[in-house]
Amino acid sequence: MPPTKNPQIDLYLQEGCGRCPLGGTPECKVHAWVSELKLLRSIALDCGLTEELKWKVPCYTHEGRNIAVVSAFKNYASISFFKGALLTDTHRVLEMPGENSQAARLIKFTSAKAVREMASIVKEYIQQAVELEKAGAKVDFKAKHELVLPEELERKLTELPALRDAWERLTPGRQRGYVLHFSDAKQSKTRESRIEKCMPLILEGRGLHDWMK
Repeated sequence: MPPTKNPQIDLYLQEGCGRCPLGGTPECKVHAWVSELKLLRSIALDCGLTEELKWKVPCYTHEGRNIAVVSAFKNYASISFFKGALLTDTHRVLEMPGENSQAARLIKFTSAKAVREMASIVKEYIQQAVELEKAGAKVDFKAKHELVLPEELERKLTELPALRDAWERLTPGRQRGYVLHFSDAKQSKTRESRIEKCMPLILEGRGLHDWMK
C-alpha cells in the first residue's frame, strides 16, 4: 500500500508555513527548498511514518508519537529528530539546533543531491528513532533544580503562589525554554517584560512555543 500523503503538507509546500509575514509570498523560505523538502517527505513516508502538520510544519509520527519534523530555514532544509540526542550518530551527521539543545538533533541539507545521497542514512536514523520510541526511551533532561532562575522570575513566583504552582507543574523542557528566553535579555526591565508576557502561557500549563500548535 503506497504511503498516504497529507493534503495539509501539499498546501505547506505550495504556500509556505505561514509562521511569519512572508508566508504565502515568493520570499517564504519554504519556496527556496521545495525539492529538498519533497525528497525528505518521501523518505519519511517510505519509512512508514504518519504525516501530520504540527507547529505549521510537516511532522512525522509513529503510532501517535513524534519522530521528526521537516523544515525550511534561510540557509538550509532539515530533518530534525525529537530525541536525536539518543540516536547513535554513526555517520556523524547530526547537529544541535542550538547550543542549549538537549534532545533535538538535525541533519542539514543545502541541495537535493545531498538529500538523495544521504537517503539511506536518513532512513537508518528514522528507524533508530522509531525503535527508541517503541522501547519507551526518554532523554535525560537536566533536573529542574539545576536551572538557575533569573532573579526577576524568582521574585514573581514568590509574589504569585498560583504562578509558582503552575511553574512547578511545567515539564523540565518547558521550564528550561522559559528560563533561556528570560535570561537571554541583558536588562532587568526586559526580563521583567518577557516574564509578564509569558505568565498567561505558564498559568495555562503551556510552553513558550505551544502557541504555534
